[in-house]
Amino acid sequence: MDLGLKDRVYIVTGATRGLGNATARALAADGAKVIITGRDEKSVEEAAAELGGDVLGLAADNADPSAAQRLVDTARERFGRLDGILVSVGGPAPGFLADNTDDQWQTAFETVFLGAVRLARTAAAALGEGGVIGFVLSGSVHEPIAGLTISNGLRPGLAGFAKSLADELGPRGIRVVGVLPARIDTDRVRELDALSGDAKAARTANEARIPLRRYGTPEEFGKTAAFLLSPAASYLTGIMVPVDGGFRHGF
Repeated sequence: MDLGLKDRVYIVTGATRGLGNATARALAADGAKVIITGRDEKSVEEAAAELGGDVLGLAADNADPSAAQRLVDTARERFGRLDGILVSVGGPAPGFLADNTDDQWQTAFETVFLGAVRLARTAAAALGEGGVIGFVLSGSVHEPIAGLTISNGLRPGLAGFAKSLADELGPRGIRVVGVLPARIDTDRVRELDALSGDAKAARTANEARIPLRRYGTPEEFGKTAAFLLSPAASYLTGIMVPVDGGFRHGF
C-alpha cells in the first residue's frame, strides 16, 4: 500500500529514541523528509545519522517557547514545505499523589501540555490543506494508570485540546489525530516495570492482561503513527487510536 509519504515533510519531536524515533523511521522509510528533535544535541545528531535519508536532527526542548517557530522555519528553509508534525515527549515523572512535587508538576505541564499546545498552534498556522497534527498521548486518556498521577492529570486534557483543534482546523482541510500507546517495549516502559521491584514479574502480569499476550514493539507503533500522519488516512480526524494489543477493553 502506498501511503503517499514520498517527499512530504514532517517534524517529529522527542525522536532520539522510543516511539518518536520509531515513527520517524517509518516515515523516512516510505520516502518522507523528517526533522527530528531531542533535548541533547549529540543524541539528536546520532539519531539523525542512524536514520539516514532525508532526516535532519535539531536540538530542541518542547518547553522552550522559541522552539516551535524555529522548527517550522527550519522545515521551510531546508525542505521548502511542511506537511505535518507529531508531538512526542518523554513521560513525566512517575509517582502517586504524595510523591510528586510542585516542581515536577510544573515541569511536566511545560513540556507535556503547554509545549505540545504551542507546537500545534505554530504548526497549524503554517500548514495548508492536507496537513496533519498528531499527538503521542497514552492509554491514560481513557483510564488512569497507577503510579503515573501526573500523566493521568495532563494527558486527558491534551486529548481534549486535540479534539477541539480537530473541529477548528477541519474546515481548512487539516487533520488532528492522537495515538495512545500502552505497554510498548521501550526504555520508558521497562523503567516503569522496574519501579515495582521486580521488572520481570511486572511484565508477566501486564502481558497477562493484554489479549495479544505480549508488549508491542516500537516498530508496530511507528507504522501505525506513520499511517495516521499520511495521506492514506485523509478522512481520519479527531480520533484517538489505541496501539495497545487490546489492553483497553472498552469500546
